[in-house]
Amino acid sequence: MMIKLFFNPSKFNNFANLILLPLFILSSITLIIGLIFAFYLSPDDYQQGSTVRIMYVHVPSAWLALLTFLVMTIYSIIALAFKMPFGFIVNSAIAPIGAIFTLICLVTGSLWGKPMWGTWWVWDARLTSVAILFIMYLIIILLKKTYLNRDIGEKITAVFIILCSINLPIIKFSVDWWNTLHQPASISKLSSSSIDPSMMKPLLIMTFSFACIALLIAILRIKAEILIRKKQV
Repeated sequence: MMIKLFFNPSKFNNFANLILLPLFILSSITLIIGLIFAFYLSPDDYQQGSTVRIMYVHVPSAWLALLTFLVMTIYSIIALAFKMPFGFIVNSAIAPIGAIFTLICLVTGSLWGKPMWGTWWVWDARLTSVAILFIMYLIIILLKKTYLNRDIGEKITAVFIILCSINLPIIKFSVDWWNTLHQPASISKLSSSSIDPSMMKPLLIMTFSFACIALLIAILRIKAEILIRKKQV
């Protein structure tokens, strides 16, 4: 039953109608709480000062940029392997969301990097691989529209997404594989977090809020995409 929610347009629509309002309320409340904690209650960093507050937008955006592409990769594989066109609908709907989060990540990263590194941009492994991710998102958004036959365009786009997913581990492990200016991961399964609890709490709240907002927008866009395709039939 749960599987059908994620691959059947009708069941997805019914489920979406039930959770849209609660999800909107949850997104709003957690965003307000997160902003209060992030910009008023959390302390300044002893080295970075108030600049560290950019983290509360930068880090959740980075995580969601990667997560969105991972979801698109999974749906692409399923759509091609099991001939489930709903996967193409999801890809078309959430690609712009991933692009926006990636852009936010790049912009906030530059704002954070200027006082720390003395420059807006460096061709660092992590920064470059994230910039490539943004370009990939733009290509995905445009690629499907370049084909007159929508089915062919969506299949080619799905293949492109799967091939581009190799960039995800590169982004994740670039700070470990190469010497980079970007700091290593502060949160790891294998070790305790290097982030102080007073900063971790607002970071987790903001991440949860961003995830709820992303899910809310994704559901609305998927519903709209389903409606558009019904009218075109």
